[in-house]
This record gives sequence, C-alpha cells and structure tokens, in this order.
Amino acid sequence: MPYVVLPWLAEHVELPADRTAHQLAADLVRVGLEEEAVHTSGVTGPVVVGRVLERTPEPQKNGKVVNWCQVDTGERDDAGAVVPRGVICGAHNFDAGDTVVVALPGAVLPGDFAIAARKTYGHVSDGMICSAAELGLEDDGEHGIIVLARGSVSVAASEGADAASEGADAAPEAPEPGSDALALLGLADEVLEINVTPDRGYCFSVRGVAREYGHATGARFVDPGLSAPAGSGPAVPPTTPEAFEVAFEDAAPIHGVPGCDRFVTRVVRGVDAAAPSPEWLQRRLRQAGMRPISLAVDATNYVMLDLGQPLHAYDLATVHAPIVVRRARPGERMTTLDGVDRALDAEDLLITDSPAGARGERAIGIAGVMGGESTEVTATTTDVLVEAAHFDPITIARSARRHKLPSEASRRFERGVDTRLQAVAAQRVVDLLVRYGGGVADDARVGDVDRTTAPAPITLDPASVSARVGVAYTYDEVHDVLVQLGASVTDIVVEVANGSTTADHRELVVVPPTWRPDLTAAVDLIEEVVRLRGYDQVPSVLPHAQVGTGLTRSQRLRRSAERTLAESGLVQVLSYPFVSPHVHDQLGEPAEDPRRGAERLANPLTEDQPELRTSLLATLLPVAARNIARGATEVAVFETGSVTHARPGGPGVLPPGGVRPEPDVLAAVLKSVPAQERHVAAVLGGPVGSATSAEHAEALIGVVHRLAAALGADVRLRARPVPEPWAPFHPGRCAEVVLTGADAPEDLVLGHVGELAPKVAAAFALPRRSAALELDLDALCEHARDAVALAGKLSTYPLAKEDVALVVAADVPAEDVRQVVLEAAGDLAESVELFDVYVGDQVGEGRKSLAFALRLRAGDHTLTAAETAQVRDAVVRLAAERVGGVLRG
Repeated sequence: MPYVVLPWLAEHVELPADRTAHQLAADLVRVGLEEEAVHTSGVTGPVVVGRVLERTPEPQKNGKVVNWCQVDTGERDDAGAVVPRGVICGAHNFDAGDTVVVALPGAVLPGDFAIAARKTYGHVSDGMICSAAELGLEDDGEHGIIVLARGSVSVAASEGADAASEGADAAPEAPEPGSDALALLGLADEVLEINVTPDRGYCFSVRGVAREYGHATGARFVDPGLSAPAGSGPAVPPTTPEAFEVAFEDAAPIHGVPGCDRFVTRVVRGVDAAAPSPEWLQRRLRQAGMRPISLAVDATNYVMLDLGQPLHAYDLATVHAPIVVRRARPGERMTTLDGVDRALDAEDLLITDSPAGARGERAIGIAGVMGGESTEVTATTTDVLVEAAHFDPITIARSARRHKLPSEASRRFERGVDTRLQAVAAQRVVDLLVRYGGGVADDARVGDVDRTTAPAPITLDPASVSARVGVAYTYDEVHDVLVQLGASVTDIVVEVANGSTTADHRELVVVPPTWRPDLTAAVDLIEEVVRLRGYDQVPSVLPHAQVGTGLTRSQRLRRSAERTLAESGLVQVLSYPFVSPHVHDQLGEPAEDPRRGAERLANPLTEDQPELRTSLLATLLPVAARNIARGATEVAVFETGSVTHARPGGPGVLPPGGVRPEPDVLAAVLKSVPAQERHVAAVLGGPVGSATSAEHAEALIGVVHRLAAALGADVRLRARPVPEPWAPFHPGRCAEVVLTGADAPEDLVLGHVGELAPKVAAAFALPRRSAALELDLDALCEHARDAVALAGKLSTYPLAKEDVALVVAADVPAEDVRQVVLEAAGDLAESVELFDVYVGDQVGEGRKSLAFALRLRAGDHTLTAAETAQVRDAVVRLAAERVGGVLRG
C-alpha cells in the first residue's frame, strides 16, 4: 500500500507544519482512504549535528586503532565558549573539521539500543558518532560514519534546501552544531501507510493523496501533473519531427481496447554514469519503501511515486528505432530485468525495437510490467531514452499475473493511469537527469504518439442523488462537488412529460477527469457526491427486514442429508474444488473416462491445480490422507459440493466489455457454462490390519440406506460386474446405488459405494481397506418423496433378536440376501443388519457365510420363541428359493 511522507505531501497541498500522521489519517479517512499504519524511524531522543574539533588515533594492545574525539555538539559555557564532548569512535572515514551525527546520552537507536555515557578504551565516551546502519538507514557499503560536511561544505543537502525545488545550483553550507540531526536526515518524518481500494488507483501517488487531502479539508492544492501556470509541473517542449519513431501495431486487442494509446519519448545525452542520486531523493525512496539503485532508475521511480505515472529508462545506445508496441508472437521469449528468461503469451503486450532494420523484431520489455535486460541502464550508460506511456489496464493486469510480476508499475497501470500525465512525467525525469547527472536534454527528439480518447460524458439528474442516498442535496451542491472533483460540468435543460403536458428539467452532463477512469456511470458520480460531502451526513437507519420465504425444497433436503451423515458419525469437511491433472491417474480413471475431460481454469490460484474436480473423491481422499498422516488413527469424513463436467464444444466466447450483450449472445454464454452437479461423498479409513478395516464398506452401505430413508427415497444396491470396474473402487467389492420406486426412472444409477482399489489407496497413502461412497445428491433430492414421513405405531412390547447365518455362493451380493431376509421377516422386522462375512474351509470353496442380525417386534403382543423360530425358518426357506442359501451349521 502507498506510503505518504508528510513533508513530501506538503509540496503539493497546504499542510499545517504541526500536522501529525495520525491527524492526517483522520482527515483522509473522511474521503475513504483508510490508515494501515504509521511508521517511524525507531530513533528517539537527542541526536544532533556535531563538528569534530580534534581526532586523536589511539592504538590498542589488540592491534585495533580507535579515535578519541573532541566534538562540538552546540553546548556553550556562560562565556559563550564551546564545551566539547569526548567521544570514542572506531571509524576512520572522517577528520577534524568534518560535520557528523552524534547520538547523545538518553537517545535510543533502532533495536532498543540506548546511548549512555560509559567508560571504554580508557576514556568516558559521552555519546556516539553514528553510521547510517546504526540509525536504520541504508549503508553506503563503506561501513563508516555519516559525514554531513567536509569542512564547511555540505555533502548531504537537506530536503528543505534541495527537495522542494528538486535541487539548488549551489551546495548549501554545513549545518550548525547542536541542530536536530533527525530532521536533517528525515528520521523525524512520520510516514503514513494507507489502504487504497482498487477503484482509486490515482491515490498510488503523492499527487492523488494531496488532491484527496484538499477535498477533505479544503486546503489549497496545486496540481504537479499540469504545466505552469495551471499547475506546478514543468514546461513541456513541443514534439519534433526528429523524435524517436514509435508505432502501435496491436493486432489482437483484448475486448477491442488497444493495448497502448499514448507513448512519450525523451532523450537525455551526456549523463554522468557515476553521478549518484541526491541524498534527499534517496531518502524519499527509502521512506516510500523503495531501494535506491542509480540516478536514472531512481529518477523514474521518484516521479512515479510523486505523480502516479510509471516510467522506464533505456540505454539509448542499445535501442534501435523504430519502437513497435505489439502483442507477443507464438514461441517468443525474452529476458527481463530480474534475469529470468520468460516464455511470452499471445496476450502479452510488448515493447520491441528494430535491430539491423528488422522492424519490431526484438522484445525489450513487457509493457507496463518490467523492462528487458538487453536495454537496461548500466554503470556505463551516458545517453538515456525515457519512456512514459499509457497502457490498457486489463492487458497489464493479465500479464503481471501470468508472469507473477506484481511490479510497482503494473500495480498502477492495472488500476488506471491519467492519460494526460505522460509528457509532464517524462519532463520531470529529464529535469532530474539534467540537474543531477549533468546531462543535456535533446529537445530536437521529443516524441508523443497520442491516440487517447476523452472520457465519455455522463448525464446525471441531480435529483437522483437525494433519491438514492436519502439525504437532501441541492442542485448547486451536486454541481459544485463535481466541479471540485475535477470534472467538466455542463447544465442542460430537457423536457419531461407530465401527463398531457411537458415541463423543463435541469440535468448535468459530466465529463470525468482523466485521472478517474473508474467514473463511467451516473451511480459512480452519485457515490462521489456522497463521499466528498461526507459519509457522516448519511443517517444511520436500521433497514426493515423482509419476511423470508424460507429454504427451498432442495436446500431442505441437502441440509437433511448433511445432518443424517453427521448423525452417522461422519465429520463434514469443505475443500477447494481445484485439482491437479495427475489426480485422474491417482484415482485410476481409464484413458477414455469422461471424467478426465475436466474444465481448466484460465487463471488458477496455483499452477499445480488448474482443473475443476469431476469427482468429490478427488478432493476428499487427500483430506482423509492428510488426517491419517497427522496421526489420526481412523477417519470418517464426508463432503457435499459441486462437481463440474465440461460441455461439448468447450467454453463459450466472452462478449466484449462496455456494451450490453444481446439476448442471443447471453443465451450462448449460458449454454456454454459447464454442468455443475451437487454430489455427496464419504470416506472411511483406519490403520492397516485393524479389526474394523473390513467393516468400513458395510458401514457405508448402512449410511446409504439411512441417507435414502431420511430423504424419502427408495434405493437398492446392485453389484457392479467385475469386468466393468468404476474408478476408484475395488472391482468385485463395489456396488451401484440404484434408485427404485414406482416413479423412479428405469435403471437410474445414483453413484457407487464400496472399498477403494488397493492402487488408489496406495496412491493417496490411505490404509489398504479404506472405503468410500459418492452419490449424485441432486438426482437423489429430485426423486425424493415430498410427502411427510409418518412414524409407525410405537410398540410397548419387548424386542426379540434373532441372528441368522446363511451360506451362499461367493458371487451373490450381500444386499440381495439382505433384501430376502427383510422380505421373509415381513412386518415384524424393525431392522436387518449384516454383521459378519466369513470365507473359509468351514463353508467350502466358492461360497461365503453372511450373518444377519434381525430385530423383531410385534405391535400387539410379545413375540414367543415359537414365533421367532418361524421367522427364522421363513428366512431360510425364502433364501434357499431366491439365492440358493442354506443355514450355516
């Protein structure tokens, strides 16, 4: 977020000298700019300017040489004579007569380092001569103390003497001993960090914040983005025929908007490559959170922070005319300033030059994001080409995200930059290079290719402001606020029909200012009126809550399903619907499986998960595995969520922005939206070899029946043929869940339940005998009965329990046998549960034993042993008849 340095802000707007950062934050919040933090230097207490009177080197026994110094810190005796302080210093980059920074006893430096008089090296050191690092400033690499002046000539001009006018021709005199060194070095400045919403991109500059402070307080604001006399910006020379040639060749604009519509070029020759940036400029960059690099780069960064216009400096000797602004070509690559070789996308807008006459052949920058390594300004650069351009926000935002390069420039371009600012910003950079680098502006090569369009006018009915906000604003108030905003406002009179007559009605035609690209409709202007008149004028009124219609049928059924699963002992989870393409292999899906045709995201949150899931188990199984890996001995989790299935023909074409799509266009877009069914899935897993591992599938079968009963649906399980496995389930240990009932569609498969295939369990690091289910919850809810389920008559007679073990062929599904047992028991059966499956020598090869627990109860009497035996015999007879079962001996 932007940093606001108060002295810097005061250069553009009348700011009281005693204004604190917290008071400034209170002013700015009234116009919608919120405070993030107030930053200070971390240095407190007396830190003053000192002049070294004597420096005596004193060698030590360990070979080290320290200096015993007598320093004038501004103290005088009654006779007016200097009272020097004795200070020990280990640095050697200064001498007697130099002006330095001295921390006196009582000062606290960064890191809570308290300064006190202490005896060291045989002397009492009454303070400390400070280096840049000790004050929290960036070190110059020499690790010496700060020398403010050599003799009587300053080497670190103060901001007040130099920054206000961006420098003075004569070097100022050395500061007086005893004066405040914190103010001199800018360490006394409070820096306010503010939060800027995406629609207020102009506030990513001191210019924008100063304008808002003027709106908030009525303080006089002078626009540095305008040439004098209308503003405080520099005079801009006219364009010349000899300007550096620039061409726009954008063959594929996004949404029909050209990627670049203005490109200003300036040339400065003879810049001293070794010339450093002035101290005040380096200090301001540090206060704004940027690192000083070189004069050319620092000048462009400083002007960007001041005006909000990103700029770029090229080594003129490496750039070949003409410059061509175009989209990237297939397979094109370039190396950016950070040394990374990047593959370019066809949507990337490039700055290219023309080496050896090859027009637009070499990419020298990703427009609005980062420049290229081949044309960067180096330590040998003497001739500089300055670029100031205006780029399409969408183009820049997409390139920055695609290449993961959220630069300071892209952050401003993607929020919108003033289209009238480029020439002034470039001139500011030229002036800095001329003044501090000794360069000469080549006014014969001033280029400005300008194809920008004026903001579209907006018609506003002033009465609509009061109607929408609930505050009475007069016509003149609305008019004046829009003028204060910087808009061009014209009064018009329109005829309004009133029954059989007409009446004149005054309206406003408003042309927004060029620095506010976010103002595109009347509602935007209404919001600005409310903001600048004060949100505190809007009354706080509790809204009248409308009577709700309650949950929809599908919502009620989904909540019932989730409640039933939770009551069954499963824990609900919520996972992101994004998956890796490799998950299809982990799930064991065949190559021809339609679930492999997943929809890909154009801008995924992470590159390794670019697809939308086609199965809930694709995201639920990793959740179960993560819990097992973190020490859970057994997991029982479920999730309800959407799965996405791609439609044939792929995604539709998005309509262009800025215009209302025709109905047929909207219909085509809606038709191309992929199907998003709501599923429910569950996973049960425990440690390998546990006593419960073989029971997970049976437990989930019970969950399926309870879920269907809770929703009023009839289902049955049907064994899936072994030659037709359904990933990710185990062939032969998986069942289809089929909808039944009089009104159910024939053979409607809702999903599957059973054990996971061993390879799938291994791929997800799950226990081998884990089980899962996944059902189409939408289809289940659609065919659920709407009638209220009536509870049966409550019987007060005792329960009778009977266990029956039936031996059947190994390929007979347990669910088929259960249905036989349930039918044979008739109305007496309250429940039938499978509690044991045995395969072994006692039942013979190719056969298995299925043991069922029957809960029997009559409504009008206590069941006798004979009646219970009759139920058992009926079960055995019907099992023999239907599934060839016999009672296990």
